[in-house]
Amino acid sequence: MPKSQQRGRVAELIAKLEDTLLDGSAPANTQLASERELAERHGVSRNTVREAIRQLEARGLIQIKPRSGIFVSDRMRTGATPSPWAHLISSSPARHQDMLEFRRVLEGATAYFAALRCSDEDRARISDAMDRLEHARQVGDVAGESRIDVELHEAIALASGNSMFLHLHGSITKMLREHIILNVDGLREIDRSLSDLLLMQHRTICDAICERRPEEARTAMQAHIDYVRYKLAEDDGPA
Repeated sequence: MPKSQQRGRVAELIAKLEDTLLDGSAPANTQLASERELAERHGVSRNTVREAIRQLEARGLIQIKPRSGIFVSDRMRTGATPSPWAHLISSSPARHQDMLEFRRVLEGATAYFAALRCSDEDRARISDAMDRLEHARQVGDVAGESRIDVELHEAIALASGNSMFLHLHGSITKMLREHIILNVDGLREIDRSLSDLLLMQHRTICDAICERRPEEARTAMQAHIDYVRYKLAEDDGPA
C-alpha cells in the first residue's frame, strides 16, 4: 500500500476514535476495543490501528496498559495545559458549537443570579475586570484581553452566590478558560474590529449585573455567546 494511502487511513481512523472520545460514550479510564476488534470494526489493518493508537497516546488521549488493553486517558479533561480535551475541541468545529451551547445555558443563568445577589465586593471585582479589559483593548494588548476576558467571566460566576454553579464552574473552569481564550483569539483573527463589539457586549453584561437587572443580564450574556457562535460558524463554513 502506498505511504500516502496508509497515512490517509490512519487519519480517518484517528478521526473516528476522536469522535468516540468526544461524544461521551467513552469516559476517562474506559477500556476501548482491542487492536484486532478495532481493525475488524473499521475495515483496516492492525498496522493502521497501531499507528492511530500510537498517535493518540502521544497526544495524551489514551493509555496503553501492558497485558490490560487500551484505555481512555484520565488526562482528557484535567492535567496538562493545554489539555488533550482542548486540542480536540480546537480541531472540531462541531464541538465549538457544543461548548458554546453549554456555555449559553450555564453562563446565562450565572449572569442572572449574579445580578440578583452580587455584593458590593462582587460589583467592584466585576467593574475592575471590565475596566482592565477596556484598557487592554485601548493599548492593543491582545494577550491581556484574552486573559482578562476569562477573569471577568470567573468574577461573574463568583458573584452568582449559587453553590452548585460555583461547583460546576470549579470542576470545569480549566476547560472553560481554554475555550474562552480559543474563541476570543479566533474571532480577533477573523476581524480585529470585532474586539470593539465584544467589548461593548461585555460592558452591557457588566452594567446589567452591577445595576441588578437579572433578566437583562441573562439576555445580554446569551446574546454575547450567540454572537460568538454565529461568527465562529460563519468562519468554519459549511460542515
